[in-house]
Amino acid sequence: ALTSIQSSDVFRQMRSSGTSGQASKITLDGESAKRQSQVLVKILQSWLGKQRRPMLLIDAPSTVKKAGAMTARAAGLQGLSFFGRHHCYALNEEMELDIDKVSDFFSEYGKQPVLIFGFTFIVWQKFIQALAQQNISFDFADAILIHGGGWKKMQDQAVTDEIFKASIYKTLGKVNVHDYYGMVEQTGTIYMQCENGFLHTPAWSDVLIRSPQDLTLLEYGEAGLIQVNSVLPTSYPGHCILTEDLGTVFGEDDCECGRLGKYFKVHGRVPKAQVKGCSDTFS
Repeated sequence: ALTSIQSSDVFRQMRSSGTSGQASKITLDGESAKRQSQVLVKILQSWLGKQRRPMLLIDAPSTVKKAGAMTARAAGLQGLSFFGRHHCYALNEEMELDIDKVSDFFSEYGKQPVLIFGFTFIVWQKFIQALAQQNISFDFADAILIHGGGWKKMQDQAVTDEIFKASIYKTLGKVNVHDYYGMVEQTGTIYMQCENGFLHTPAWSDVLIRSPQDLTLLEYGEAGLIQVNSVLPTSYPGHCILTEDLGTVFGEDDCECGRLGKYFKVHGRVPKAQVKGCSDTFS
Protein backbone atom coordinates (compact mmCIF):
# COMPACT_ATOMS: atom_id res chain seq x y z
CA ALA A 1 0.00 0.00 0.00
CA LEU A 2 1.37 3.39 -1.02
CA THR A 3 1.02 5.91 1.79
CA SER A 4 2.75 8.99 3.18
CA ILE A 5 0.33 9.70 6.05
CA GLN A 6 -0.57 8.42 9.53
CA SER A 7 -3.29 5.78 9.67
CA SER A 8 -5.42 8.22 11.70
CA ASP A 9 -5.47 10.57 8.66
CA VAL A 10 -6.75 7.96 6.19
CA PHE A 11 -9.95 9.15 4.53
CA ARG A 12 -10.32 6.42 1.90
CA GLN A 13 -8.40 3.53 0.38
CA MET A 14 -8.52 2.95 -3.35
CA ARG A 15 -7.72 -0.33 -5.09
CA SER A 16 -6.58 -0.57 -8.69
CA SER A 17 -8.18 -3.07 -11.02
CA GLY A 18 -4.68 -4.53 -11.49
CA THR A 19 -4.86 -6.41 -14.79
CA SER A 20 -1.30 -7.63 -14.31
CA GLY A 21 0.77 -8.21 -11.19
CA GLN A 22 -0.43 -7.00 -7.83
CA ALA A 23 -3.26 -4.53 -7.47
CA SER A 24 -2.15 -1.18 -6.03
CA LYS A 25 -3.64 0.13 -2.82
CA ILE A 26 -3.71 3.91 -2.65
CA THR A 27 -4.28 5.82 0.58
CA LEU A 28 -6.03 9.19 0.49
CA ASP A 29 -6.41 11.80 3.18
CA GLY A 30 -9.26 14.33 3.07
CA GLU A 31 -7.18 16.99 1.33
CA SER A 32 -5.95 14.75 -1.49
CA ALA A 33 -9.45 13.34 -2.07
CA LYS A 34 -10.91 16.86 -2.19
CA ARG A 35 -8.25 18.07 -4.61
CA GLN A 36 -8.84 15.07 -6.89
CA SER A 37 -12.60 15.72 -6.93
CA GLN A 38 -12.15 19.40 -7.70
CA VAL A 39 -9.80 18.69 -10.61
CA LEU A 40 -12.06 15.96 -12.03
CA VAL A 41 -14.91 18.49 -12.01
CA LYS A 42 -12.78 21.12 -13.80
CA ILE A 43 -11.62 18.64 -16.46
CA LEU A 44 -15.08 17.26 -17.17
CA GLN A 45 -16.81 20.64 -17.18
CA SER A 46 -14.47 21.75 -19.95
CA TRP A 47 -15.82 18.84 -22.05
CA LEU A 48 -19.42 18.58 -20.84
CA GLY A 49 -20.32 22.12 -19.80
CA LYS A 50 -21.82 22.89 -16.40
CA GLN A 51 -25.37 21.69 -17.06
CA ARG A 52 -26.05 18.32 -15.42
CA ARG A 53 -27.68 15.87 -17.85
CA PRO A 54 -30.00 12.90 -17.24
CA MET A 55 -27.53 10.04 -16.89
CA LEU A 56 -27.47 6.40 -17.97
CA LEU A 57 -24.80 4.36 -16.14
CA ILE A 58 -23.79 1.15 -17.89
CA ASP A 59 -23.25 -0.94 -14.76
CA ALA A 60 -25.11 -2.49 -11.82
CA PRO A 61 -26.11 -0.34 -8.81
CA SER A 62 -24.26 -2.69 -6.41
CA THR A 63 -20.86 -1.92 -8.00
CA VAL A 64 -20.62 1.32 -6.02
CA LYS A 65 -21.95 -0.21 -2.79
CA LYS A 66 -19.48 -3.10 -2.36
CA ALA A 67 -17.57 -3.16 0.94
CA GLY A 68 -13.82 -2.75 1.27
CA ALA A 69 -11.42 -0.42 -0.54
CA MET A 70 -13.07 1.35 -3.44
CA THR A 71 -12.23 -0.13 -6.85
CA ALA A 72 -11.30 1.91 -9.93
CA ARG A 73 -14.69 1.00 -11.43
CA ALA A 74 -16.66 2.16 -8.40
CA ALA A 75 -14.59 5.36 -8.18
CA GLY A 76 -15.29 6.06 -11.86
CA LEU A 77 -19.03 5.55 -11.45
CA GLN A 78 -19.19 7.66 -8.32
CA GLY A 79 -16.97 10.43 -9.73
CA LEU A 80 -18.89 10.73 -12.99
CA SER A 81 -22.33 10.49 -11.39
CA PHE A 82 -21.87 14.07 -10.08
CA PHE A 83 -22.26 15.26 -13.68
CA GLY A 84 -25.65 13.65 -14.11
CA ARG A 85 -29.14 13.70 -12.65
CA HIS A 86 -32.03 11.22 -12.80
CA HIS A 87 -29.45 8.40 -12.68
CA CYS A 88 -30.48 5.14 -14.30
CA TYR A 89 -28.40 1.94 -14.06
CA ALA A 90 -28.71 0.01 -17.33
CA LEU A 91 -27.73 -3.38 -15.86
CA ASN A 92 -29.29 -5.46 -13.09
CA GLU A 93 -27.38 -7.10 -10.21
CA GLU A 94 -26.52 -10.06 -12.46
CA MET A 95 -24.81 -7.56 -14.82
CA GLU A 96 -27.44 -8.22 -17.48
CA LEU A 97 -29.24 -5.61 -19.57
CA ASP A 98 -32.35 -4.24 -17.85
CA ILE A 99 -34.19 -3.34 -21.05
CA ASP A 100 -37.30 -1.99 -19.28
CA LYS A 101 -35.26 0.54 -17.32
CA VAL A 102 -33.30 1.63 -20.40
CA SER A 103 -36.50 1.96 -22.47
CA ASP A 104 -38.12 4.05 -19.74
CA PHE A 105 -35.04 6.26 -19.58
CA PHE A 106 -35.12 6.76 -23.35
CA SER A 107 -38.87 7.53 -23.39
CA GLU A 108 -38.37 10.14 -20.69
CA TYR A 109 -35.11 11.78 -21.80
CA GLY A 110 -34.30 10.58 -25.34
CA LYS A 111 -35.01 13.98 -26.90
CA GLN A 112 -32.96 15.90 -24.28
CA PRO A 113 -29.16 16.15 -23.88
CA VAL A 114 -28.11 13.04 -21.90
CA LEU A 115 -24.89 11.62 -20.47
CA ILE A 116 -23.96 7.94 -20.76
CA PHE A 117 -21.02 6.50 -18.82
CA GLY A 118 -19.47 3.07 -18.44
CA PHE A 119 -16.32 1.01 -18.72
CA THR A 120 -15.37 0.21 -22.29
CA PHE A 121 -15.71 -3.57 -22.27
CA ILE A 122 -18.91 -3.50 -20.16
CA VAL A 123 -20.45 -0.92 -22.52
CA TRP A 124 -19.48 -3.11 -25.47
CA GLN A 125 -20.44 -6.57 -24.23
CA LYS A 126 -23.23 -5.99 -21.73
CA PHE A 127 -24.95 -3.06 -23.46
CA ILE A 128 -24.22 -2.61 -27.17
CA GLN A 129 -23.90 -6.35 -27.94
CA ALA A 130 -26.90 -7.18 -25.76
CA LEU A 131 -29.05 -4.59 -27.56
CA ALA A 132 -27.85 -5.89 -30.95
CA GLN A 133 -28.71 -9.50 -29.99
CA GLN A 134 -32.26 -8.41 -29.18
CA ASN A 135 -32.36 -6.29 -32.33
CA ILE A 136 -33.11 -3.16 -30.28
CA SER A 137 -31.81 0.31 -31.06
CA PHE A 138 -32.47 3.80 -29.73
CA ASP A 139 -32.22 7.17 -31.42
CA PHE A 140 -30.92 9.65 -28.86
CA ALA A 141 -31.13 13.24 -30.06
CA ASP A 142 -28.06 14.50 -28.17
CA ALA A 143 -25.99 12.12 -26.05
CA ILE A 144 -22.42 12.13 -24.81
CA LEU A 145 -20.86 8.74 -24.03
CA ILE A 146 -17.78 8.77 -21.82
CA HIS A 147 -16.07 5.40 -21.53
CA GLY A 148 -12.71 4.22 -20.25
CA GLY A 149 -10.83 1.25 -18.91
CA GLY A 150 -8.49 -1.23 -20.53
CA TRP A 151 -8.79 -2.08 -24.21
CA LYS A 152 -7.13 -5.48 -23.80
CA LYS A 153 -10.38 -7.47 -23.82
CA MET A 154 -11.57 -5.38 -26.77
CA GLN A 155 -8.40 -6.12 -28.71
CA ASP A 156 -8.79 -9.83 -27.87
CA GLN A 157 -12.15 -9.64 -29.68
CA ALA A 158 -10.62 -7.55 -32.50
CA VAL A 159 -12.76 -4.51 -31.64
CA THR A 160 -11.06 -1.25 -32.65
CA ASP A 161 -12.00 2.28 -31.60
CA GLU A 162 -13.58 2.73 -35.07
CA ILE A 163 -15.72 -0.45 -34.81
CA PHE A 164 -16.75 0.52 -31.26
CA LYS A 165 -17.88 4.00 -32.35
CA ALA A 166 -19.67 2.73 -35.47
CA SER A 167 -21.64 0.26 -33.33
CA ILE A 168 -22.56 3.02 -30.86
CA TYR A 169 -23.92 5.27 -33.65
CA LYS A 170 -25.90 2.39 -35.15
CA THR A 171 -27.41 1.34 -31.79
CA LEU A 172 -27.87 4.65 -29.96
CA GLY A 173 -28.20 7.40 -32.56
CA LYS A 174 -26.56 10.83 -32.22
CA VAL A 175 -23.82 10.22 -29.65
CA ASN A 176 -20.53 12.04 -29.12
CA VAL A 177 -18.15 9.29 -27.98
CA HIS A 178 -15.16 10.15 -25.78
CA ASP A 179 -12.74 7.51 -24.55
CA TYR A 180 -10.56 8.49 -21.61
CA TYR A 181 -7.29 7.26 -20.09
CA GLY A 182 -6.77 7.28 -16.36
CA MET A 183 -5.73 5.13 -13.42
CA VAL A 184 -6.55 4.78 -9.75
CA GLU A 185 -2.93 5.63 -8.91
CA GLN A 186 -3.67 9.18 -10.09
CA THR A 187 -7.40 9.49 -9.41
CA GLY A 188 -8.93 12.80 -10.42
CA THR A 189 -6.77 13.14 -13.50
CA ILE A 190 -8.35 11.81 -16.66
CA TYR A 191 -7.11 12.28 -20.21
CA MET A 192 -10.13 12.76 -22.46
CA GLN A 193 -10.23 11.79 -26.13
CA CYS A 194 -11.03 14.58 -28.60
CA GLU A 195 -12.96 14.35 -31.87
CA ASN A 196 -9.71 13.54 -33.71
CA GLY A 197 -9.01 10.48 -31.57
CA PHE A 198 -6.24 11.99 -29.42
CA LEU A 199 -6.10 11.98 -25.61
CA HIS A 200 -5.42 15.40 -24.08
CA THR A 201 -3.29 16.27 -21.05
CA PRO A 202 -4.98 18.61 -18.55
CA ALA A 203 -3.16 21.50 -16.84
CA TRP A 204 -2.52 19.55 -13.61
CA SER A 205 -0.57 16.74 -15.19
CA ASP A 206 1.99 15.82 -17.81
CA VAL A 207 2.75 12.78 -19.95
CA LEU A 208 6.27 11.71 -20.96
CA ILE A 209 7.26 8.82 -23.23
CA ARG A 210 10.33 6.75 -22.30
CA SER A 211 12.29 4.08 -24.13
CA PRO A 212 11.42 0.56 -22.89
CA GLN A 213 15.11 -0.35 -23.32
CA ASP A 214 16.87 2.32 -21.23
CA LEU A 215 14.12 4.74 -20.07
CA THR A 216 15.56 7.69 -22.00
CA LEU A 217 13.01 10.35 -22.99
CA LEU A 218 11.66 9.94 -26.51
CA GLU A 219 10.69 12.62 -29.03
CA TYR A 220 7.17 13.42 -30.22
CA GLY A 221 5.99 10.75 -32.64
CA GLU A 222 8.04 7.94 -31.03
CA ALA A 223 6.31 5.08 -29.20
CA GLY A 224 7.44 4.02 -25.73
CA LEU A 225 6.43 3.59 -22.10
CA ILE A 226 3.98 6.18 -20.78
CA GLN A 227 5.01 8.10 -17.66
CA VAL A 228 2.22 10.08 -16.00
CA ASN A 229 2.97 13.03 -13.72
CA SER A 230 0.48 14.76 -11.43
CA VAL A 231 0.59 17.58 -8.89
CA LEU A 232 -2.54 16.34 -7.05
CA PRO A 233 -1.58 13.65 -4.49
CA THR A 234 0.07 14.48 -1.17
CA SER A 235 -1.03 11.45 0.87
CA TYR A 236 0.98 8.89 -1.12
CA PRO A 237 3.98 8.99 -3.50
CA GLY A 238 1.98 9.17 -6.72
CA HIS A 239 3.38 12.24 -8.48
CA CYS A 240 5.41 10.38 -11.04
CA ILE A 241 4.39 6.91 -12.27
CA LEU A 242 5.95 4.80 -14.98
CA THR A 243 3.09 2.73 -16.40
CA GLU A 244 3.13 -0.58 -18.28
CA ASP A 245 1.35 1.10 -21.19
CA LEU A 246 2.84 1.95 -24.56
CA GLY A 247 1.94 5.26 -26.14
CA THR A 248 3.03 8.12 -28.39
CA VAL A 249 2.83 11.87 -27.79
CA PHE A 250 2.16 13.58 -31.13
CA GLY A 251 2.54 17.23 -30.16
CA GLU A 252 1.55 20.03 -27.82
CA ASP A 253 -0.92 22.94 -28.16
CA ASP A 254 -1.49 22.31 -31.88
CA CYS A 255 -4.12 19.55 -32.07
CA GLU A 256 -6.65 20.26 -34.82
CA CYS A 257 -9.50 20.09 -32.26
CA GLY A 258 -8.25 23.41 -30.87
CA ARG A 259 -7.67 22.19 -27.32
CA LEU A 260 -4.35 22.96 -25.68
CA GLY A 261 -1.89 20.64 -23.96
CA LYS A 262 0.00 17.57 -25.11
CA TYR A 263 -2.02 15.12 -27.15
CA PHE A 264 -1.24 11.42 -27.35
CA LYS A 265 -2.47 7.89 -28.03
CA VAL A 266 -2.23 4.69 -25.99
CA HIS A 267 -1.29 1.57 -27.98
CA GLY A 268 -1.78 -1.06 -25.27
CA ARG A 269 0.20 -2.90 -22.61
CA VAL A 270 3.91 -3.49 -23.08
CA PRO A 271 4.82 -7.14 -23.79
CA LYS A 272 6.83 -8.34 -20.80
CA ALA A 273 9.73 -9.51 -22.98
CA GLN A 274 10.25 -6.00 -24.28
CA VAL A 275 11.13 -4.51 -20.90
CA LYS A 276 14.88 -4.68 -20.38
CA GLY A 277 16.96 -3.25 -17.56
CA CYS A 278 14.01 -1.97 -15.53
CA SER A 279 12.26 -5.15 -14.43
CA ASP A 280 12.19 -3.87 -10.82
CA THR A 281 9.80 -1.11 -11.98
CA PHE A 282 7.07 -3.70 -12.49
CA SER A 283 5.38 -5.84 -9.88
